[in-house]
Amino acid sequence: MYEEFYGFNEKPFTLQTDPSLLYMGKSHTAAFAMLEYGLLNQAGFSVITGEIGAGKTTLVARLLDSLDGDQTVGLLNNTHENMGELLPWVLHSFGQDYLAENPIVQYDQLKHFLEAEYESGHHSILIIDEAQNLSIELLEQLRTLSNINFGARQILQIVLIGQPELRDKLKHPKLRQFVQRVAVDYHVPVLSIEETIEYLEHRMLLAGRSEPLLTTRACHMIHYVSGGVPRILNVVCDTVLSYGFADQKESIDEVYVRTVLKDRAEGGLLALGCEPKVMRKRSLPVLEE
Repeated sequence: MYEEFYGFNEKPFTLQTDPSLLYMGKSHTAAFAMLEYGLLNQAGFSVITGEIGAGKTTLVARLLDSLDGDQTVGLLNNTHENMGELLPWVLHSFGQDYLAENPIVQYDQLKHFLEAEYESGHHSILIIDEAQNLSIELLEQLRTLSNINFGARQILQIVLIGQPELRDKLKHPKLRQFVQRVAVDYHVPVLSIEETIEYLEHRMLLAGRSEPLLTTRACHMIHYVSGGVPRILNVVCDTVLSYGFADQKESIDEVYVRTVLKDRAEGGLLALGCEPKVMRKRSLPVLEE
């Protein structure tokens, strides 16, 4: 839509999970390093949390892209509290038969699979996205799965990716043994104003434009209304550039960003630009010269 007008080869602010577009600022670099550390050191549990839209799933996608052929990965990303027993889902994530009704048979299936993978030189990694949806009971079931070992070797690593609520759940008294097995624990913070500016420049550069498009004051305004959350940054910027194309704006300043946001608010579509809790409780700032 606006790509050609602004000199982009593709949309710079897409919401799709694309590891090639991941901005590796300080926090995301640290999170990725922690994930790599956990895998290299065969940590039993690694826990990465962050706000909605902080880029956690994209981090996982980048991690998967970086793995060599020595890992067997099971990815579970459709979690919910009423998903029943955990074992069938874990078997399914590894592409194994999960239809047996007897839990002992299911456990033996998983154990034999993991042992066979280990003997063939493959290390098994279970990655659970949106892990905050797991109940206390399912998290405890997950802990028992980590007991599957090959002699003294840890043959199953488990990576939990989730929203901040996951950290609250892990503080439950019933999960004290679980927490004792967490070797890697990192919370991905929202972007600072400096990181936000770098993020916006990074996305536009990857999309093919090296010339400045957003003024510094516009970037400050976008950071303010998005709270520094990458997903919301993408939505706000995509909206602003769509409006800019319609109005043939060759440069986007703070005044224009403010105009677009007010127009969205008046049209009842404010949630497309940022979360209601961000905007409804905070009026747009007046940036001093």
